[in-house]
Amino acid sequence: MRRDFTEPAGPRSDLVIGREAPFGAAREQLARGGSVLLHGPAGIGKSTVLRTLAAEYARTTRTVLRCSATESESHLPFLALADLLGPVLDEVSGALPAAQRTALESALTGRGESTLQRDGLALRLAVLSALRALAAEGPVLVVADDLQWLDPASTELLGFAARRLGDTPVRLLCAVRTDDQEYDRHLRVCPPDTRAVRLEPLTRAQVSTLLGRRGFSGLPRSTVRDIHRTSGGNPLFALELGRALAESPTPPRPGEPLPVPTSLRALVLKRLEMLSEEARRTLLVASAGARPTPALLHAAGRVDAEAETAQAAELGLLASDPEGPALRFAHPLISAALYAEAPAPERRAAHAALSTAASDPIERARHLALATTGTDPEVAARLAQAAALARDRGAPSVAASLGLLAARHTPADGGPGPDERRLQAAEDAITAGEVDLARDVAREVLTRATEPGERVRAWMVVIEAAGQAIGDVDAVFPQALADAGDDPRLLALVHYQLAWRDLVVQGDFAQGREEAAHAARLAARAGDRTTELLALAFQAQAETLMGHPDAPVTIERALQEPQDPRVACHHNGAGSSRFRWLVMNDRLAEARSTATALLREVRRRGMAESEVHYLRFLSETELHAGHCGRALELARESLTLARDAGIGEGAGAMQAALAEAAGGDVERALSLAREAVRRAEEDGDAVYLSRALAALGHAHLVADDAHAAVEALRRVRALEAGAGITDPARGRWQGDLAEALVRTGQPAEAQEVIEVTRAHALRLGRGSVLAVLDRSEARLRAARGEHRAAVTRLVSARDRLAGLGFGLEEARTAFALARLRAQRPGSESGSYDEAARLFRRCRALPWLRRVEAAAAARTAAAGPDPVRPAGAPDCLTGLASMERQVASLVMEGSTNREIAARLFVSVKTVEATLTRVYRKLGIRSRVDIVRLAAGGKT
Repeated sequence: MRRDFTEPAGPRSDLVIGREAPFGAAREQLARGGSVLLHGPAGIGKSTVLRTLAAEYARTTRTVLRCSATESESHLPFLALADLLGPVLDEVSGALPAAQRTALESALTGRGESTLQRDGLALRLAVLSALRALAAEGPVLVVADDLQWLDPASTELLGFAARRLGDTPVRLLCAVRTDDQEYDRHLRVCPPDTRAVRLEPLTRAQVSTLLGRRGFSGLPRSTVRDIHRTSGGNPLFALELGRALAESPTPPRPGEPLPVPTSLRALVLKRLEMLSEEARRTLLVASAGARPTPALLHAAGRVDAEAETAQAAELGLLASDPEGPALRFAHPLISAALYAEAPAPERRAAHAALSTAASDPIERARHLALATTGTDPEVAARLAQAAALARDRGAPSVAASLGLLAARHTPADGGPGPDERRLQAAEDAITAGEVDLARDVAREVLTRATEPGERVRAWMVVIEAAGQAIGDVDAVFPQALADAGDDPRLLALVHYQLAWRDLVVQGDFAQGREEAAHAARLAARAGDRTTELLALAFQAQAETLMGHPDAPVTIERALQEPQDPRVACHHNGAGSSRFRWLVMNDRLAEARSTATALLREVRRRGMAESEVHYLRFLSETELHAGHCGRALELARESLTLARDAGIGEGAGAMQAALAEAAGGDVERALSLAREAVRRAEEDGDAVYLSRALAALGHAHLVADDAHAAVEALRRVRALEAGAGITDPARGRWQGDLAEALVRTGQPAEAQEVIEVTRAHALRLGRGSVLAVLDRSEARLRAARGEHRAAVTRLVSARDRLAGLGFGLEEARTAFALARLRAQRPGSESGSYDEAARLFRRCRALPWLRRVEAAAAARTAAAGPDPVRPAGAPDCLTGLASMERQVASLVMEGSTNREIAARLFVSVKTVEATLTRVYRKLGIRSRVDIVRLAAGGKT
């Protein structure tokens, strides 16, 4: 297919989910003229990636040759070759010698008796010559899908040509199905330098995104988890399972497997049909077990388990488990299809056998429930005990599933009743991060519950499930208050949640503090120590952020005995409040050890949402300490878990933005910060909106866009003033705002920000904040020409930040000091060395690049006064006088406003001049000017 016409837009790589790494590897190889072989199992998405890459590169390729083989046609000789070269045969035939032309035409058209045995050499040379003839007119891209079904003759001819193309501009983009890592034999079709790229299974979050984009967005997260597990991360299988669930009139009950559609059962049933009946029964027992072993199968009555599993392994149904003796199905779908195909009585028989054979009490209880029909108080009691055991083991998701099974087997007049067990299961689901399941269970209970305690408990689950979007359930609070009546225990629960509503929705810290204090008093009167501890922790957190003098006393009250172990480590508990207080008081080492201990405990308990929070807290601590690489790892881990569970994604994006701006990629930081702002605005979350905007402003500042930083940070200032937040250590954005204001020529407002913030920081003893403010004021003094005072202030700030252990801020201050000294005539050329060393120690890559650019600008700038054209570097000689002056000052590292002040022109004039400079020099940014001057590539 020649590229002499406009083709409609093809698939877009940004719409293909979870394939960034394969796309990157393939693009890198294709960009340097190499070839690519995509490989992976059926349904993994090879054809989608292949089509997308082909569409991208077809736009810059003169000729695209395509073939897509099928199993049913693989016996037809030369069929793939006809697909590839048939459309261009007339174009290339004139360039071929007569013998080659005859052999190729005979093979492609079917006229004559051309075979590899008869015309082997002529055919091989003809294919090679045809590709070379096409390449002589422009680049050629050969796209071949499903190489495993290529007919042998086409495979041989294509491989012969591929090995001899050399530097000819012909690239091969191929895909092949492989059930394991064995793809080497397919490389004989490709050139010697071909890069093999394997497509891996999707993560749970990626499967969730895929299902959402295909119209299956209403599935609970627990169901998405089951789809991911059953599909093994295979996108085709996941979509088919999602479609089957959407079409099913009733969803599977807790403990039951997903319905497997006929389209997927067909993939494995042929092999299952080759098993003996007894082997099939043995595999059914294995599919019902959580981690089957030969010993378990024996205990379940399968006397010939070894021989029967060996038969299954020969058929590719089972695979060896490298971690031990456990039996492992070759793909989770095999187990699911086998179980789905079995009649219900056989399933119950398998579970009944496992209910006595399994060694773990949780497994025995689960199998007993699945083997039992109808209500049974004894079975329900055993399931409730198993749920409690799972809760103690730190498996709240398992506890929720067992609790729902217990409710199903509990008689209506039982004590505890079925709805009480459902609510306990919903609370376990909240702990596990399965908020969709928890909300659905609570809403179901509310349709029939009449007892006030059950109703209020259900309303609390609904509110907890809303997360940061608590404004979406505003209508719940009047109903919950009405159900609570005058019961202090129930009222305490509601007022505790009202405190969160005041904070998150209204952004009113003072009112939230009052509600929390009221909830603590009610809980104490009712003897509900758990709710009292949570309310005190909230009160302490609000007082800390407000800069309230009672904060240390309230924290001590929240830490007094007796303690509830679960509340003590909860992300809304006293331990979390103490962590925040330590960070804001510059006690980073204690904050790190506190967060580390809390993270360890919530992981042990399986508290998913708390784990997300404490990973983020640790990232924040490491960022302050200047351990940017570690902070970035923790932030990414927290965000991944948040996306996987669908909890705290906005807060995770906010911290990830700060970590990326410090130690990763600035553009990524900006994207994450914008996401955090968008999520906070959508959720109506006033608390995290200010923090997200602070992250956005900081990312803009690192990206050298001071105007955008001012715009974002002014919004933060207004939001925090409205919320009554006075402690500058809460968000630490004031220094960034003052610096951005100085850089944009607004010294009066910068001075006001510094003075107001300094007063609060002095009152609260925030040493690190005071040091950062001194750095900002030094920039202000330097802009006024007070060079000596600015240097003195920067040296003092740098040393104080080093003493407090704020490594990143120390490095930023050293950078500001180096830039200030570099502006003075006769300063040392190596003045940026200390800043570079400190940023390198922090692994603060974006900042290090800024230091290197400033140092390069200093080296490139010629003469003591770069305003004079005579001092301009050679690369600027083609510019007009004003253009040379502006470009030379850019090389010094001056901002547009600083250039305008030196040249006595407006900022708009500087911006217009730079636009002309970029156009004349064929570059795009200020950094490119510096690189040109230093003799580097743009």
